[in-house]
Amino acid sequence: MKRADGAAGPPAYATVARQIRDHILAGELAPGARLPSESELSAEYGVGRSTIREALKVLASQNIICTTRGVTGGSFVAVPTVSDISAHLETGVGLMTAVETVSVEQLIDVRQMLEVPAAGIAAYRRTDEHLDALRRSMFDPSGAQGPETYAHNQEFHLVLLRAAGNPLLEVITIPIFRVLSSRFGRDRAPAGFWQCVDADHRALLALIEDGDSMGTMSAMRRHLDHLSDAYMRMDRLHRG
Repeated sequence: MKRADGAAGPPAYATVARQIRDHILAGELAPGARLPSESELSAEYGVGRSTIREALKVLASQNIICTTRGVTGGSFVAVPTVSDISAHLETGVGLMTAVETVSVEQLIDVRQMLEVPAAGIAAYRRTDEHLDALRRSMFDPSGAQGPETYAHNQEFHLVLLRAAGNPLLEVITIPIFRVLSSRFGRDRAPAGFWQCVDADHRALLALIEDGDSMGTMSAMRRHLDHLSDAYMRMDRLHRG
């Protein structure tokens, strides 16, 4: 397909996919809603059914729609979840870090911008369930470290973000946390790293239990400063 100026334009299926996506993002098709049939979409957009099928494949690959088979099947607007969106964002952030479009310092900067105020909000919005979850995320830093330790560390930050009561915090921050943790070698953590993490988490927990918002923000800022030092050292090792 060519534009009026002679330059090659996007293929028809990409144009149709963009138009359907725009309708969904504009709220004209709600999450869970069934899309019109292939024949109806073909008539609406003035293209063949094969073009519609390709457009739907594009939307499915972007997790915008899901398709089921059978009598009650069809294409439906996807119902977004925090984990799905977060996983998609994690892939993009990981790729940007791999090609050094984004630096370690920039990733840590974003964590500071988001997690420090979120911790302060969590200190006065937290529930007893959040406190119980934070306590369960504690670990013994004196033993051998492995996947369980990493999971507890991640859970502490995840619960704090949830306690702030804004799902966008989790969507944006957790992918950055995971990219930093996986890319820069948790198994190469400097001596005393996990002892420092444990001490910081316990100090944060005590402040959150007291509902001390300002103290929690200061403690989270110090904690992320400690992590920053460790990640910078791991980054230097990663670069070889």
